Amino acid sequence: MRGPHNIFRLVRMGATLERTGAMNVILDAYDAPWALRVVAKVLGWPFQWLGFKGDDSMPPAPRALTALGPAYIKFGQILSTRPDVIGDELAMQMRVLQDKLPPFPLEEARRTIEQELERPVEEIFADLSDPVAAASIAQVHKATLVETGEDVAVKVLRPGIEKAFRKDIDAFYAAARIVDTFAPGAKRLRPLDVIEHFEGVVLGELDLRLETSAAAEFADNITDDPAITVPLVKWGYSSKRVMTLDWAEGLPAGDVAEIVAAGHDTKTIGENVLRMFLTHALRDGYFHADMHQGNLKIGDNGQIIAFDFGIMGRIDEYTRRVYAEILFGFIRRDYQRVAEVHFEAGYVPADKDVDEFARALRAVGDPIFGMDASHISMGRLLSYLFEVTEKFGMETRTELILLQRTMVVVEGVSRSLYPQINIWEVARPVVEGYIKDSIGPKALAKDLIKTARILARFGPVLPQMAEAALIRAHNPEPDQKPKRQMGIGSVAGVAVIAGALGYLAAIFAG
Repeated sequence: MRGPHNIFRLVRMGATLERTGAMNVILDAYDAPWALRVVAKVLGWPFQWLGFKGDDSMPPAPRALTALGPAYIKFGQILSTRPDVIGDELAMQMRVLQDKLPPFPLEEARRTIEQELERPVEEIFADLSDPVAAASIAQVHKATLVETGEDVAVKVLRPGIEKAFRKDIDAFYAAARIVDTFAPGAKRLRPLDVIEHFEGVVLGELDLRLETSAAAEFADNITDDPAITVPLVKWGYSSKRVMTLDWAEGLPAGDVAEIVAAGHDTKTIGENVLRMFLTHALRDGYFHADMHQGNLKIGDNGQIIAFDFGIMGRIDEYTRRVYAEILFGFIRRDYQRVAEVHFEAGYVPADKDVDEFARALRAVGDPIFGMDASHISMGRLLSYLFEVTEKFGMETRTELILLQRTMVVVEGVSRSLYPQINIWEVARPVVEGYIKDSIGPKALAKDLIKTARILARFGPVLPQMAEAALIRAHNPEPDQKPKRQMGIGSVAGVAVIAGALGYLAAIFAG
């Protein structure tokens, strides 16, 4: 039965895209081949009467996705993080999508809370309010904990949202397979990869335990960061479909006039927004990837309050080190070093010319550094950098595209608070500090100690492992008598090395 349902959904999708004028916009953004254009028109044009009209005040693509419902709104939001797939212009359009929908009734929220927390609402929350915010996946209520009297925010999933999203994701996969079939040579489309990425993000947001965990991890990371805070998780009042956090009281980050009227220094706050984002991305490798104004408040003491942890970014330590060197190279305008780092990391194929790549990087960096400080953008720099590296054969990496997209959003928030902000002046000490701690001699010593500890952990089993390997190497026949004597010296050597490394690790560890 799933096949016919998917066909109907595809027809309705195509009809809505055609009716709102979004079809050609999307096909052009993808640079779709003629065969795919024909299929898309066949799915949409004859059935326009089945499509939704949408809000005439919105650009065509966001208008169509908003009309199609929650899954499509979320899909558009995630596509806005992938300019590598849909292009900068369409990605910018998608950023106007507002994740706001009519709330579901309070009684349904109460039923979900009671089912999930297995207690009557009155025993848990006093004064559970009507929804204060409603989005495509969940809505938020304000309440007071009966046991402690604390004010809290209670996030509750929409009833039946998991089933509804699953049906739409099935239709997205069907559409992706059509694209694969009729545009096999269009590498830039990568439709199945895009849908898999979307599915992973959405499934994570449909289990509020994962968002609760993300909020708790982020809170642990920023314990020593006085410029930013997050509402603390209430684990005892959270589950798969309900999430409870401290209530965050503050001014909306987008209301600059109100922030100024409250006596806050918008220059300091704007710089802190950018500084904190870079610190979390480089120092922790774990950053809030949805830091728009709607997810930030400003506390009474000027502290940034972040919330909504449905979309988080993670970068491994090696990649952080590489990109810190790249950013630092651009800050110093040392394009040769930036090029060498790309080759050393294996990001650019070894058969390419490093000097030619350095010249291409200069063409990216110099125009940006020639701008007025208020127009310099690290997000734009990263975007241009990815374009150049792609031309030299570097494969796009999703986590770095997410970093670049978030960088653009964060810069926008910072500039809305303080238009004259100099991105590089704020970024330089963060990047320099990270390099000093993570790439210099101190970092090398840490890496050696970590390596020694890992090897020492295997010390007790290394002799048996080495002996087994030697026996296999010199005695391939299962019935042949093992030549044990050939392994004694090597095994002893391995054991001595492991023991010495373990001893050194213990000394360095103190």
